[in-house]
Amino acid sequence: MSLILKRLSGYAPHAASLVYGLVVAFVMVVTPESAAAQDLKVQDIRIGVHAGSTRFVVELNDSVEPRIFGLPDPFRVVIDLPEVDFDLPEERIGDGAGLISKLRYGLFRPGTSRFVLDLASPAKVTKQFILKPDGGKPWRLVLDIAPTTRADFIASMRPSAADTPKPVLAVPIPTTPRQNARPVVVVDAGHGGVDPGAIGVSGVYEKKIALDYAREVVRLLKASGKYEVVMTRNRDIFLPLRERVRISRAAGADLFLSMHANTHPKSSTRGFSVYTLSDRASDKEAAALAALENKSDVIGGVNLGNYSDDVQNILIDFAQAKTNELSVKFARDILVGQVKTSASLLTRPWRSAGFAVLKAPDVPSVLVELGYISNPREERLLVTRKHRQELSAAIVEAVDEYFKTTQSAAL
Repeated sequence: MSLILKRLSGYAPHAASLVYGLVVAFVMVVTPESAAAQDLKVQDIRIGVHAGSTRFVVELNDSVEPRIFGLPDPFRVVIDLPEVDFDLPEERIGDGAGLISKLRYGLFRPGTSRFVLDLASPAKVTKQFILKPDGGKPWRLVLDIAPTTRADFIASMRPSAADTPKPVLAVPIPTTPRQNARPVVVVDAGHGGVDPGAIGVSGVYEKKIALDYAREVVRLLKASGKYEVVMTRNRDIFLPLRERVRISRAAGADLFLSMHANTHPKSSTRGFSVYTLSDRASDKEAAALAALENKSDVIGGVNLGNYSDDVQNILIDFAQAKTNELSVKFARDILVGQVKTSASLLTRPWRSAGFAVLKAPDVPSVLVELGYISNPREERLLVTRKHRQELSAAIVEAVDEYFKTTQSAAL
C-alpha cells in the first residue's frame, strides 16, 4: 500500500516499537505533569495520505497529552494542547490533504492552543499515540483518521462538557450607572488565534492586520485623553463573537469599532469600507461578507450545539432604532468622509448586513474593513507603518467628530 505524503517537512512512519503509548479514548485531559505551557513548542506539522486513512503528525519539543474531540455541521476534528509556541519553519494554515480539507491552529484561550482540522466528510480518529524522540526526530503526536458515518462520528467524537461553552441566553443590559464621565470606546481586533481570518496574496493574515490597526487606534484614542478605551483582544488569541459583544456591553461602551481586512475573488477590488447592522443586507456582497464573518466561531472550533437560533435572532430583534441610527450616523455621515483623504474608498463604502459582532442592542457599533488584502497593491499598503498611522488617525478624528456632534445634540 503506497503512501502519498504531503510534506510540510519530512516524515516517515516508524515501527510499532517506537510507539510511546496508544490511547483509544478520544478525549484526554491535560495533566499537571505535562510540560509547562511556556516551554512547549510545536516545531512542525505533517499530513500523510494512506489508502483509506489520513495521518496527522505534530512535532513537539516535549511530550504532551491532548484533548481531542469532533464537531459536526461542518465536520471538524479539534485538538487542544496546553498553550504552545508555534515555532514552525513557515506558516502552515491553509489547505490540507486526504480527509483533511483545511488546517488551522493558534491560541484558543489562555492556557490552551488549538488545531482545527476541517474534514471533507465524516471521519473519526481511529488511533492516537505519542512517539518518543528517535533518530534525530523530536516528540511526535500522531493521529490516524478514517472515514465513518455521520452517526458514528457524532457518537464517537462527541465533545465533553469541558469542550462546550456555556450558552449565552442573553446579555443583560447594565443597570448600574457608569462611574466615569468620559465616553467609552471599545476597539475590537477581528479574528485571532486559531481563526486567521482572510489570507492575503502574500500570505499575510487578516488577524494580524486587524490587531496592528486596533492597537494604533487605541494608542491614539488614549493619547487624546478624551476617552476610556477597551480592547477586546491585545494578543493573537481567539475570541468568540458573543464574547466580543459581551465585553462591549459590560464596559458600557458608547461606541464599538471592529477592525478587519477584506478579500475578493477579483484582485482589482480595493478600498476602505464600513458596515452597520441590518436585518436585510444592503447588497449581495455585504450579505456574503456577513455570512463569512459570522463563521468565526465555527472556524475557531467552538461547539455551537448549545446556542439556539433564538439567541441570534433575539440579539438582532432587540436592536433599538436609536442605536442603529447612531451607528449609521458614525459610519455613513462621519467616518467615510474622514477616511477618504487617507485611503481609497470602495464603491458605496457604507453598507449593512446581519453581522453577529454588531448585535449589541444598546451600543452603536460598526465593522471597519480597512482594505482588500486580495489586492496586491493594497495589501502592501496596509502593512506599512505610514499607512497604518494615517488611516488610524483618520478613524480617531471620526470618533472625535462623532462624540462632538452627539454630545452637542444632547445639550
